[in-house]
This record gives sequence, structure tokens and C-alpha cells, in this order.
Amino acid sequence: MNQSRLALLVEDEVAIPRVLRHPLSAAGFTLETAETLETGLAAAARLKPDIVLLDLGLGDRDGKDLIAALRQWSDVPIIVISARDEEDEKIAALDLGANDFVNKPFGIGELLARMRAALRHRLVRSESQTTIRNGELLIDLAARRVRVRNAIVHLAPREYDVLRLLAQHAGQVVTHRQLLDGAWGDSEVRDFQNVRVVIGQVRRKLEAHLGATPLILTEQGVGYRMRTGEDDY
Repeated sequence: MNQSRLALLVEDEVAIPRVLRHPLSAAGFTLETAETLETGLAAAARLKPDIVLLDLGLGDRDGKDLIAALRQWSDVPIIVISARDEEDEKIAALDLGANDFVNKPFGIGELLARMRAALRHRLVRSESQTTIRNGELLIDLAARRVRVRNAIVHLAPREYDVLRLLAQHAGQVVTHRQLLDGAWGDSEVRDFQNVRVVIGQVRRKLEAHLGATPLILTEQGVGYRMRTGEDDY
């Protein structure tokens, strides 16, 4: 990164800021901290951070309340860092608007990769973009056309919508609910099994061109993540 970015860590465990401050600084981040939901919200409003790192187990309130409050006025990337590894906690945080979820204990390299992915996604959303490129995958959003290694991949409309959603959030988890909302919309069909079927169809069509290396990764019980060039964690 060429310029310093501001990361806000909302965490009441005092050891975590000490662990993160040096590696984040080396990666181009200035770290600010808050220990409660209320001070975290105030800091986010005052500092306008580039990214928020959030523990769910805060002393005053549940960290998910901070996600809901932030999403009322901000699209800042939010990465949850928590010892709560239950699937329903991950799903609830992501559905409320968190961009990603990292379990404690975590590796610094993994956290930095997730932060870079979240920041790239924000940049993509801020640009008027008509194509998405991820390695050998190219999606023409205007034409609804998908190419892999310059070969056209023929997708059904819902298959395309699912792939587009994953590509627009490449490197980040997209939950079953988010895929249903984005690809099925107001349809009466709201079964997660429909998502699994379509994902299987998309995978088969992509693998015919990409080979056995999966582009779409399964986050067990939560949803799916599209692999990026930095997905070595």
C-alpha cells in the first residue's frame, strides 16, 4: 500500500492491540482502538476509518449491534475477529453487513489478506465498473457474459447471478441468505438447497475450463467464497 490507511479495532481484550499494532503498521495501517460499542461507534463517526476490526464479545453490548448501527450510515468494511466460531454467529454477523469473519486465534497473514480483500471490494463498488476480472475469469456485467481463458462459459440466468455476486465479493464470504436475496429476489423459493444446486452447476461449468482447482470455496454451513490470487490462507 502506498499510503497509510486507518484501521479501527473495537476490542476489549487488551493484548490484541499490542499484537496487531506493529504488523498492521508494517502493512501500511495506522491502528486506532476502542473497547466498547459506544466508544467504537463514536470513533467510527469521528475518524471515518478505512476498515473496522470488531470483536463480538464486547463488555457493554454484543458486537453485532455495532454492525447493525454502522450499516445505517456507513459502508466501511467490517471484519469480525472473534472466539465465537458457531455457524449461527458467523451467519448473523455477515447477514447484518460484516464483510468477513476471522476466528481467534488467527494468523496475522490471514487477517491482512482478508483486510486487503475487503478494501479491494470497497474500491470496486466505488468505481463505475462494467467488467470484473479475477485471474482467468472475466465477467462482462453489461452483456451478462462470462469468459474463462477467453472461452465463453454459457450460464443460465440464475447461475450467472450467483457467479456475479460471488465475483463482486471475491475473497469474502457470501452467505446462503445473501445469495438467495441477490439471485432469487422475491421468489417464493427460499431453500438453501437451491443455492447448493446452482453452485454445483456453476462449478462444473467453470472447471471444464479451469481444471480441478476450485474457484468457489465452501464455507461450511455459512455460504461460499470466491478464491482470489491471495487465497493462500
